[in-house]
Amino acid sequence: MEKAVQVKSLTKVFTFPFKDPNKGFLKNLLAPGIKSITAVDDISFSINEGESVAFIGPNGAGKSTTIKILTGILWPTSGQVEVLGLNPQKHRKKLALNIGTVFGQRSQLLFNLPIIDSLNLFAQVYEIDKTAYEKQKNKLIEIFDLAPILDQPVRKLSLGQRMRAEIALALVHEPPIIFLDEPTIGLDIVAKRKLRENLNAINKEFKTTIFLTSHDAGDIESVCERTLIVNHGKIIFDGSTANLKKQYLDKKVVKIALEHKNKLAIDSNGKGITVIRNQGGEAIFTVDTKENTIDTVLRDVLQGQDIQDITIEDPPLEEIISRIYETKADHK
Repeated sequence: MEKAVQVKSLTKVFTFPFKDPNKGFLKNLLAPGIKSITAVDDISFSINEGESVAFIGPNGAGKSTTIKILTGILWPTSGQVEVLGLNPQKHRKKLALNIGTVFGQRSQLLFNLPIIDSLNLFAQVYEIDKTAYEKQKNKLIEIFDLAPILDQPVRKLSLGQRMRAEIALALVHEPPIIFLDEPTIGLDIVAKRKLRENLNAINKEFKTTIFLTSHDAGDIESVCERTLIVNHGKIIFDGSTANLKKQYLDKKVVKIALEHKNKLAIDSNGKGITVIRNQGGEAIFTVDTKENTIDTVLRDVLQGQDIQDITIEDPPLEEIISRIYETKADHK
């Protein structure tokens, strides 16, 4: 199988000047001190064509730096990088014609014009054959359910609609790989689910390689077959998402709001339940799914209760990463 991405011993060090309080103004101006930060620390990995991969970690772990190197925006300090057989820095223009990029906080759509105008413009920019463009456009409109909003100005769209259009736009030239940086940030539950379904569809329909960063464990579980976790610039986990879930996503956070300001009766003895809060009509607790099932726990605690609201969530990604990091450290 062909490799879409190959990274060998990649390192990126940022250097910057700083003022030494022991030096005078003139010395700091002419000869400031120099500090360095290693954002990416000697990492290696490869991604096969058609794979869907999550590249995750806490803020400052080196995710965005790695994506910027893979897309040719930054130069590495050392190491070798190939994307679709091209060096991203030496062949940046050629690579740009063969990849798609979507950044959750930056839009490529024409803000005051309808979505269709952005699609047509990108077709011209990428010099796509008219017949091929019409075929691809129709597929994208169907997959991302854009027909009802195709003629609406982008400024009138909801965030979820805009993100669907952003990804469709990034795929208009049929790139073999798409880089997605926090595509579901700020979306509500319904919009997230729809976008995840869209991403799965393009992976199956077009065999598009997906390289995704996200702080949402739901994105990772729903979209990506494989997960890479980076922390302090180093890869600390590389394996199937199913295996990650089996090993580390073994807890659920349950939040229950009662109609009355009662205290929920929770028997946590030997049932894998850890109570975080249980007062004022609000109960928050975790369930270890290796010891108990969510269904069993809820049947036990909700009997005879008047429920106002209930949510079941994964623990914060930072907590999962911390557990993995601690496990790795214990085995050193």
